[in-house]
Amino acid sequence: MILDLPKWFDLHTHFRQGEAVGDYVRAHVAMGCAGALAMPNTRPPVSRVSGDATEDSWSIEGYSEVLREAGAGVFEELIVPLYITRGTTAEMIVEGARSGGLRACKYYPPHGTTNSEHGVPMAELVGGPVLKAMEEAGVILCIHGEQHGLAGAAYFDSGRNAESAFYGDAMPGLLEAHPRLRIVCEHITTKEAVAFVRGADGARVGATVTPQHLLYTVGDLIQGLKYHLYCLPVVKFDADREALREALGVRGQRQFFAGTDSAPHSAKVTECGCAAGCFTGGCAPQLYAMGFEAGGRALDVGAFEAFLCTNGPEFYGFPVSAERFQMERVAGEAVALNTAVGEVVPLPLGMGLSLDWRII
Repeated sequence: MILDLPKWFDLHTHFRQGEAVGDYVRAHVAMGCAGALAMPNTRPPVSRVSGDATEDSWSIEGYSEVLREAGAGVFEELIVPLYITRGTTAEMIVEGARSGGLRACKYYPPHGTTNSEHGVPMAELVGGPVLKAMEEAGVILCIHGEQHGLAGAAYFDSGRNAESAFYGDAMPGLLEAHPRLRIVCEHITTKEAVAFVRGADGARVGATVTPQHLLYTVGDLIQGLKYHLYCLPVVKFDADREALREALGVRGQRQFFAGTDSAPHSAKVTECGCAAGCFTGGCAPQLYAMGFEAGGRALDVGAFEAFLCTNGPEFYGFPVSAERFQMERVAGEAVALNTAVGEVVPLPLGMGLSLDWRII
């Protein structure tokens, strides 16, 4: 079986910084990727729209130029969101949108993931001038949807976790306070988040889903402590995985689209534990196809193409790629990525998973 598809856009990924950026970009280009939304949780964070880098902040303008020089200049679209910090102002939003340099902003729960210590609690943003300015300017809010500051069973339990708490407690108030704000619920993992998105206005609320959350559950993570699967938000339970698979497979759905959250680490195990993030550069479309086929499902090519190739551009308001790439249903193996800073192990290799598809 061969699929001929428009090139796709990864609307949530990490290219990091430093010597290996070009390696990470090339891994995306090699898998038919036509563009990306590159996360701003660098050191220092991308917390201004323009200007030179300082000790405390980087700008969208500056980081975008770094990515282009590393090879992202071949992309049809490159979006770098503004990291919302306590230094973000409504004036910054208005001026950035007017200049064309600001298309999206990123919400991180404080200390919720890698380099998220600059985040602001959602309760302090709702109803405030920054989100109101985004609403007026048409700037999209990209949300890492987990409640911050939770501990123990409140953070992760079979009945409730940081993500389900966020979508149950915080999101309804956000929608009510900002009725015209356009939102992407990023890397959703729970049946509660799926239900929230499906119940929302599709022109206003979309969501990205990663390959790992379609393929694995928390049992896969803890059985032998498979640290290559450790990411934030963590993989959940089978009912959550089934809710994701079912939502993506609905023919005609337009709210869910590809965002791998691919996060390269040359040292996955660190002194403080395990670095969060699954690297899927070079193999994401293959893994997504396997997720669509999981559980004995037949691949619905129309639903798969919509999720991978067209829903994301339509939501963000840029054209679907006119370029094409092909995938063939042939067994293969993922290989490690050799970079300037060391070897980066892709998720399937770390998990001992053979690929059922290849890019041709």
